[in-house]
Amino acid sequence: MPCHSEDRSQEDIERITVESAATANEQPVGTFSAPVSNLEYDPRVDLQSRNMAEAQADVTIRGGIFENTGFTVGSATLYDPQTGHYFSEIPIAPEMLSSPSIFTGVENALYGMNSSVGTVAFEWRAIQTGGNISLGVGNNHFNLQRVHGGVTRPVQSSSSARVGVEGEYSRSESDGTIENGDHNFERASGRIQLQNDTVQTDLFYGYQEKFFGWPNMYTPFNVNETENLRTELVMLNHQQLYGQQSVVELSAYYRKHNDHYVFSRKNPEGFQAFHETKVSSLAVSGRHRSTPNVTFNYAAQFMADAIESTTLENNFTSRDYYKISMVPEYQAVLNEHERLTFRLGAAFDDTNRDASKFSLISDIRWVTQHRDNATRTVTLSYSQASQVAGYTAIGGSTTSGLFRSNNTLQRETSDNTELGVSLDHTSWRVDAALFYRWDHGLTDWTYRFDSTSARSANPVDIETLGVEFFAVKRLANADLVAGYTYLNKSEDYRDASIDASFYALNYPPHRFTLGLVWFLSDVIEVRVDNEWRKQEDNRLRNGRSSAFFTHFTATYSPPQFERFNLVFAFDNLWDESFEEIPGTPGRAEQLSLTANYTW
Repeated sequence: MPCHSEDRSQEDIERITVESAATANEQPVGTFSAPVSNLEYDPRVDLQSRNMAEAQADVTIRGGIFENTGFTVGSATLYDPQTGHYFSEIPIAPEMLSSPSIFTGVENALYGMNSSVGTVAFEWRAIQTGGNISLGVGNNHFNLQRVHGGVTRPVQSSSSARVGVEGEYSRSESDGTIENGDHNFERASGRIQLQNDTVQTDLFYGYQEKFFGWPNMYTPFNVNETENLRTELVMLNHQQLYGQQSVVELSAYYRKHNDHYVFSRKNPEGFQAFHETKVSSLAVSGRHRSTPNVTFNYAAQFMADAIESTTLENNFTSRDYYKISMVPEYQAVLNEHERLTFRLGAAFDDTNRDASKFSLISDIRWVTQHRDNATRTVTLSYSQASQVAGYTAIGGSTTSGLFRSNNTLQRETSDNTELGVSLDHTSWRVDAALFYRWDHGLTDWTYRFDSTSARSANPVDIETLGVEFFAVKRLANADLVAGYTYLNKSEDYRDASIDASFYALNYPPHRFTLGLVWFLSDVIEVRVDNEWRKQEDNRLRNGRSSAFFTHFTATYSPPQFERFNLVFAFDNLWDESFEEIPGTPGRAEQLSLTANYTW
């Protein structure tokens, strides 16, 4: 019952959709799965990792930076006020969530919060009775243990109501794919769910603790850095269908995140930082269909945060955030097979410390159904979004330290105009978009070669021209998914002394992805994800500015043992050493063999 997803299936127009994930693989190779697993091969996003995606994932969309990308579960954006590096610390088992939807343009402006470019959105899945246990080993002394299970029972007083319980425990460790790249991860999560034909309510608790190391993790000074993260999340979510194609969803959460950063393993007392952030939030979103032709799309969220830190100043330790968006929608039926949909509305963003902002949200969508039941959708949109900087960027020292803040940073704004085309057939789907985005006062982290700081927060104005192409094809015994992205940027830092950019100018002008799921036989399944990129030149990057990555998985399900399989997986098949973040070493190859039993 997703209330976020764009409702393109209007009444009598049947939408034919090829159900396929954006990547071939869903499971990682070097640890247990997380909501960000395998996003590095998703053509809709660009994931830049330290160690691996499940260790520290900077998820960027359409050439933005990690702090421009939000993560929503239900109606609520999960947030960390210290830094966007921890936005993806989500202690939820992926079996509990839907596949990610990627919101850009109008959808991001309407449903995202404090994420000016894009949002990775998840919904709560219905609990299913069953479970699995996994044991894995691999090179670099990798080992994994995982158990997950769920059970549902009917509520006797109702013919359709069901109550469910689901839980999981996962852990993994290894010496890492390069020296001083070790990790030790642990996660436990569980939920209770009440569901019937129109209502789903989930009460969730998750705990996650991660230790990992990496050379030059955040600094270019050739030291071996470590992080120890601990995240707790309590969330209540309620979703309800009502009326004719109307839905409302309410979400409330409390998130606590602790970070212990050590600059040097050799000298841990030399520089280390402790941060504890707490966030409480209440959110609502939905669609209310007033008449057959008029629908109101809406979202609102309130967040309150606080931080305790050994490195930030004491005069900026809490903030309240508010966002309300309303986008009315009108449908005009042109004929039996065509209709136009107009949306025009606005969002209001404010905090108790920053200037407020009204943002325009608008688009026109033309949907055509062909005689073979295929559909064509053409969309023209213009939208605005805004956000404020995190505490590390704005609340620390402006004159010293490894990470130098900037207390003059103002609210960031983004304007996006886009032309999109989507074609749906019974066995294939193609989505293409041409967009132009203006980012004003975007917070970036920059570097001067004569500076003692690792990086400094500075505003930048950037214009980004982009083209996106995404295609899915279903064959008799295989599925294909392919993507291409082109990006071109023009930037103005207003400061000629800046030598390099860690994030805003770390993007691929050209990026191709290709995934294959091949059902080789009844007992063997092969999954392959590939990515080729040509990265923009950066003065901090060592080695080549292009890379080719492959994630290969082969699953063998012996017919003699029902519900049992063996999975051989190989990531970074060609042992690329490409620096996803300039100056930070890339990951090396990782192999694993995992035994799974499902019930």
